[in-house]
Amino acid sequence: MIRVLIADDEPMIRAGARAILGSDPEIEVVAEAGDGREAVALAREHRPDVALLDIRMPGVDGLTAAEELRRSVPETAVAMLTTFGEDEYVARALAAGTSGFLLKAADPRDLVAGVRAVAGGAAYLSPRVARRIIGEVSAGRLTRGAVARERIADLTPREREVLALVGAGLSNAEISRRLFLVEGTVKSYVSAILARLQVRNRVQAAIVAYEAGLVDDAGG
Repeated sequence: MIRVLIADDEPMIRAGARAILGSDPEIEVVAEAGDGREAVALAREHRPDVALLDIRMPGVDGLTAAEELRRSVPETAVAMLTTFGEDEYVARALAAGTSGFLLKAADPRDLVAGVRAVAGGAAYLSPRVARRIIGEVSAGRLTRGAVARERIADLTPREREVLALVGAGLSNAEISRRLFLVEGTVKSYVSAILARLQVRNRVQAAIVAYEAGLVDDAGG
């Protein structure tokens, strides 16, 4: 069972997210919060697998809460609820160790898929969100693309394949099926890639993959 905490200052958003996630028998919403301070307190109490945080909340916002959760409840993965108008907050969210970015207006299936991916240790970054993130985070795109290509230069061809699929948002299980590898081998590849790229998590690795142009090569 995947245990989820939802934090949003709008009760209707919380109710909608709870209803969508409740449609999956393997997901349980264990707590709801109306601001970041309450979210952190409830996460400490319930120790959820995933904290789903609105970026903008009164008082303590989702970004501050994400940073505190990384320090005090590191076993809880964080996914941010966002809109296209809030891309300027993404750089800070990445630094806070956020594992996913979910659009409030997205298909309900995306919310379930995102929570499942994040709970499983994967990143969840839809192509639409990823491209907007790159546009905001990557000032001087050509320069950053060159830097990213240099960063991946020492990866083996197989590691580049795995990184491309991480960038496309695939979980370890999906990558193992795509590349006909044992899932444990994929985990080893991912760990090695994170270490060699010197990034904290799969979202940051996905950014490198996009900047280096690997994701378009990964196919559908």
